[in-house]
Amino acid sequence: MTPLPPPLGVGELRFWRLDQKRHASTWETGEGSYRVGGRWNSVGVRAVYTSLDPATAIMEVAVHKGFKALDTSHHVLTSAMVIDPVEVYVLNVADVPNENWLMPGSHGPGQKSFGDGLLRDHLFILIPSTVSRHSWNLIFDGSKAKGRFKDVQQEDFALDPRLHV
Repeated sequence: MTPLPPPLGVGELRFWRLDQKRHASTWETGEGSYRVGGRWNSVGVRAVYTSLDPATAIMEVAVHKGFKALDTSHHVLTSAMVIDPVEVYVLNVADVPNENWLMPGSHGPGQKSFGDGLLRDHLFILIPSTVSRHSWNLIFDGSKAKGRFKDVQQEDFALDPRLHV
């Protein structure tokens, strides 16, 4: 269950990620984004893409693979907690050089280069999701963040079959 935010809950910063089962044991390496790049990183730059809630993590994968793949291929949902939230840099929308970077669609070299700089300068970066405009993604370089998150939990993921249309 996703923890409640303050003042109702403990206020911990937990993040979530959904991977195919064969990649679940290496979820924190950023290998996929290293090989092909991502919205906020260039090829050759490691970035682990996570979300602050499991629903957004699921949507972030579904937007690329579709619900059919999530229904028919074994996936694992991983969560962990940032030990010290002070180490999280929040990217304010006003600080994004191009507002189109926060819109769904393709991402170009300017956005990737900007993200590369964020990953170089900050341990964890909190960025608005483009899949769910009112949600957040947390990205980080797993090797730099090693030892800075804890309570890693993994569980088999099962999509509600009504979403496979």
